[in-house]
Amino acid sequence: MNRRDFIKTGAVFAAAPAIGANAPREFKAAIVGCGGRGAGKGWGAAGNLQEAAKIVGCTVKFVAFADFFQEKAEAANQNYGEGKGKVFSGANGYKQVMAMPEVDIVILTTPLNFRPRHTMAAIQAGKHVFAEKGVAVDAPGVREMIAASKLAAEKKLTIVCGTQRRHQRGYLLQKKALDEGKISPILGGEVYWNSAVPWVRERTAGMSNAAYLCNNWLNFTELSGDHICEQHVHNIDVANWFLGRYPKSVVAFGARARRYSGNQYDMFSGDFDYGDGVHIHSMCRQIDDCKGDVREFFRTANEIINGGGVVKTLDGKKVELAGDFPDVNPYIQEHVDMLNSILGKGPYYNEGEACALSTACGVMVRLSAYTGQLVTLNDLVKNEKSPFYNLACKPSAADFEADGDVAMPEYGDDKWPLPGTPWRGLKKA
Repeated sequence: MNRRDFIKTGAVFAAAPAIGANAPREFKAAIVGCGGRGAGKGWGAAGNLQEAAKIVGCTVKFVAFADFFQEKAEAANQNYGEGKGKVFSGANGYKQVMAMPEVDIVILTTPLNFRPRHTMAAIQAGKHVFAEKGVAVDAPGVREMIAASKLAAEKKLTIVCGTQRRHQRGYLLQKKALDEGKISPILGGEVYWNSAVPWVRERTAGMSNAAYLCNNWLNFTELSGDHICEQHVHNIDVANWFLGRYPKSVVAFGARARRYSGNQYDMFSGDFDYGDGVHIHSMCRQIDDCKGDVREFFRTANEIINGGGVVKTLDGKKVELAGDFPDVNPYIQEHVDMLNSILGKGPYYNEGEACALSTACGVMVRLSAYTGQLVTLNDLVKNEKSPFYNLACKPSAADFEADGDVAMPEYGDDKWPLPGTPWRGLKKA
C-alpha cells in the first residue's frame, strides 16, 4: 500500500494525553524541499508533523521554507507559515535555513541527491532532522549520511527517516515476535514494489539544465538514485530490519522498455545474499497498466510472514502477536516518535545509518543491473580499492551550488546504461 492509498483508506489517529503539566513546548521548524512530500496539503511531512504535535502535546511553528524554485517555497509559506515565514530559493537556500538559530527541526524532502549534504549541514548546525527516504544516490553519499548520523549521536540530535514501516503497529508486532523467538528466524523471502511511473515533467523552452533536472528529478538516476532507491527502498529496509543485518552482496538485472523521460530503468530484479544461506529476492517495476504489487513476504522453518499483516504457520494457523504499540497512521507516528525522542519522553531515535545502509542496498542493485557485475556492500562502504567506492553521480549536489548551470548527466532522455558495458567511467577488467 502506498502513502496515498493508506491515507485514503482512513488510518486511525489515536489520541494520546499531553505530556507534562507545564505549558506545551513550541518547536520552530523549517522545510527544505517544498514539493508534495514536504509541503503537500493533507499528506506532506509538514502536515504529519503538525498532527504528531497534537498527539504529543506540543506545538510546531514553521518559520522557514527553502526550495530550488521560489514559487514552491512561497506556496509552502502561505500554507504552513501563514505568509510570515522566511523564504529562500535556489540550490544554496538551505544554507540560510541552517543559519537560523531559532530553527529546532528541519524537514528534508528534496531529491535524494541533496539529502546527505543537507543532513550533514543540519546536524552541524544543531538541528533535529526528519530526512525522507532514500538518503543518497551513490556510495560517497551513503558514507556522508553515515557520518552525519554518527555526528548526530555525538551531539544527541534526533534523525528520523521516512521508513515509516518501522513505526507501524503491524510491522512492530512482527519484529518484536522475531526478536523474542515467537516467530522462527527468517530463511528467505521476497520484497516487491511494482507500480506505474508516478509522473513525468517535460522540459520547457528556456529551462536551465539545473531547473530541468530538479523539476523532473524522479526520472533521473543522478537525482533520485533510480526508483529502487527512491521507492523500493521501503521494502528492502523491512528485510534488513527483520533480519537484523544487511546483505553481503547482490546480483541483479534490469531493463528499460517503456520510459521516455530521464535515464532510469523500468524494472529491476535482484538476489540479495545475506549469508548463512538466506537469500531475499528484490523486485521493482515502474510500467503503466501492469499489475501492481507492494509487499514483503518472508518464510521461516515454521511460519509465513506477510509483512505488516498476518503471520501463519505452515499448516495455516494464525500466529497471534502482542505488543504495546499505538495504532496510529505511521506517517504521523514517525513524527510522534521523533518529537518524543527530542523531548526525552521516549526512546532516542537516530535512523540515519540504518536508512543509509538500506539505500546502499538499492544502489547495489542498480550498479549490478547497470554493469552486469556482482556488487558487495563493502564495495560501497569499506573497500576503497573497489571501482564502485568513489563512483559518484554527476552532477552532484555541490555542482548545483556552484555558479553557472550544471552539465547534463552522461545519459539523458534518449540514452541509458546498458548491462555489460562500461558505465560512468568504469573500465572493464
